[in-house]
Amino acid sequence: MGRLSNLRVVDPVLTQLATGYINEDFVSDKIFPIVSVAKEAGEIPNFGKEAFKIYDTERAIRANSNVMQPDDRTKTSFLLKEHDLVYPIDYREEQEDMFNLEQEGVEIVSQAIELDREKTAADIAQTASNYATNNKVTLSGTDQFTNANSDPIGVVDTAKAAIKTCLGANHKLTMVMGEATFKALKKHQQLIDKIKYSQKGIVTLDLMKEFFDVEDIVVGKATYWNGTTFVDLWGDNIVLAVTPKNLGSYRVPSYGYTFRKKGMPQVDTYFGEGNKIKYVRRTDIYQVKMLSDVGGYLISDTNA
Repeated sequence: MGRLSNLRVVDPVLTQLATGYINEDFVSDKIFPIVSVAKEAGEIPNFGKEAFKIYDTERAIRANSNVMQPDDRTKTSFLLKEHDLVYPIDYREEQEDMFNLEQEGVEIVSQAIELDREKTAADIAQTASNYATNNKVTLSGTDQFTNANSDPIGVVDTAKAAIKTCLGANHKLTMVMGEATFKALKKHQQLIDKIKYSQKGIVTLDLMKEFFDVEDIVVGKATYWNGTTFVDLWGDNIVLAVTPKNLGSYRVPSYGYTFRKKGMPQVDTYFGEGNKIKYVRRTDIYQVKMLSDVGGYLISDTNA
């Protein structure tokens, strides 16, 4: 009867490889952290401002307790989609295998699926229409960071103030910037002047955290092939996002999340007709979701 079967059997060893796959050029998890969900569709609560209000908490003897009046709680829905990709291995290749072709296959399909997820996140984060009117700016002329007279620290301060106006100050802020923006900031005189008497003399990401007063900064360096040339996924933009201080579940307020089906990703193998080609398949089920148009700030076109 051969080895063909309709039964899908997950390979735990290959699945572990896929789960542990990391590409350091991918940064979407920093502003869309991954949380596991049991169902492929559902709703999560949008958090109100009741935690930031001043309440009368003093209670007199034998008086009733002070009862909060929560804000009307709205909800955001999520709907996960399946993503899968298969890598073929011919039996003759496997017989001559000087490397581990199954492992190589897992890495190749993982790279491709994760690149697709990174692009989805980058597109969402860098689309101005996804933000509230006061939570975005497009730089031009002397305001762009390639101009020596521009004020990058002032631009970021404005972004932070806009988020604080909407959500308060008790939040961790994470900054994602494109590589072109990072290169412009490293050479910007405003930042260089802050370190010109230091021993290091180089503007690093750690120093930028101090200059901009944000908890985390990452540079998106990933590229993709559009059929003609390589294109940067993260352009000359900065995304400033509210992110969880301690990620326990999606009930922690955040700019966005990547909702992933519990138990994913998974890897299985199966044989094609004739049993001469083995297929290594990775399956993932997720949705990258921006939750708040005021939970972040987009600075576009930082470079001329």
